[in-house]
Amino acid sequence: MRPPLRAVAMLAATAALVTACNSGDDWSQPRPAPSAVGTLGPGFVDPSTRPAPEATITPQPGSWSGVHPPKDYRVVLLTAGGDAPTKALVTAVKEWAGDEHVDLRTIVVGNAHDAVPSIAEAMEMGPDLIVSAGNDLIDPLALVTPSHLDEKFLVVGAELAEPTHNVTAVDWDGASFRGEGLGASSTYDPASFTGERCAAAIRAGVAAVLNDLTGIVIWL
Repeated sequence: MRPPLRAVAMLAATAALVTACNSGDDWSQPRPAPSAVGTLGPGFVDPSTRPAPEATITPQPGSWSGVHPPKDYRVVLLTAGGDAPTKALVTAVKEWAGDEHVDLRTIVVGNAHDAVPSIAEAMEMGPDLIVSAGNDLIDPLALVTPSHLDEKFLVVGAELAEPTHNVTAVDWDGASFRGEGLGASSTYDPASFTGERCAAAIRAGVAAVLNDLTGIVIWL
């Protein structure tokens, strides 16, 4: 455990932690890096070349559907905000976790202006992946993620302006928030966060991460 992160995590009084463990695993024991179950379909990415860092790819719809996480894949859902788009994303992530037998734990950030301790808490838990839902987390993630390149992050429904290789995002026309300095896209539309779109976002994003296609934006 990194001492600085332990100290920061103890300050996370504003975060409510909700745990849902399918396996009863306390995550305390190390294990091999998880591997994808299944393969990406044609059209997800050009097989002859690897996407450049910070590139945007536009996979064919459903080309990710053959990829599944291994059972008890360890995921922390980090969420902030009670707006309808965030709620739709959270619902999609939880439904995906149930369908795929993912070991999901959720941290709800009570004060988005003090989200860094909650991000530290998520990292200290030792997940395979941290999934972020909510625009309020973008600026804190931009601050933290470059210093923790061994941690994998997936942002759904938004993106970091300058992601490092450990941060993958899934976005679409109607989403694409990139931080307070840039504001919402001119096409931002809360109605675009449909159940179907949010479900595709988590599945496509996890498929990319499990295939080591990280540090990019997946455009749906």
